[in-house]
Amino acid sequence: MTMASSERGRTRRYGPALAVMCLVGLVAWGAGLARFAAAIPGRVDDTYTTTDAIVVLTGGSKRIATGVSLLSAGMAEWVFVSGVDPTVDMEEVLAQSGSGPTGLTHRIEAGHGAVDTAGNAQETAEWMHRRGYHSLRLVTGNYHMPRSLFEFSRTLPDVMIVPHPVFPETIRRAHWWSPATSALIISEYNKFLIAWLRHSSEGLFVAGEPGS
Repeated sequence: MTMASSERGRTRRYGPALAVMCLVGLVAWGAGLARFAAAIPGRVDDTYTTTDAIVVLTGGSKRIATGVSLLSAGMAEWVFVSGVDPTVDMEEVLAQSGSGPTGLTHRIEAGHGAVDTAGNAQETAEWMHRRGYHSLRLVTGNYHMPRSLFEFSRTLPDVMIVPHPVFPETIRRAHWWSPATSALIISEYNKFLIAWLRHSSEGLFVAGEPGS
């Protein structure tokens, strides 16, 4: 039997099974996407609980303005803005957010070490530990909230986290399948899956260590 005929034989034997596996995987991915889209918050459920800190994840001016507004309302002692460009100072960040001059600048601190959501969680955990804080209100875009809560809850398991989503005008949650919104939601969902796989593999590695 020639190599070409052997290859064709394997394709005939395993091709249908592979096609079914791909179809099942695609259906599972699509079902997960629908659940993920449904989990994107459409409102702020808790507007009254005060926390030690307000943590703002960079990525939109509306987030920082919301954090400053919450601080002004007495919802926390401090605002921590995670993921600020090291070349940009806090005054410039506030100006870009449209917050304007505020007498609360001395209660707003920037973190410059995070480059992704996992980094935001780690940077925030270190800052919270230094201050001895045990609760935070998390401010980020509504589409980004599921992944942020996933990362933060694993990095800060003993901290109370109150989600406070903001709502970008470009995100149409009720019609998330529309072209402008779906691309962002799909990208965010895939990042969520990668984060889930990373944490799952870390858990398996730890469980497999001697003496575990």
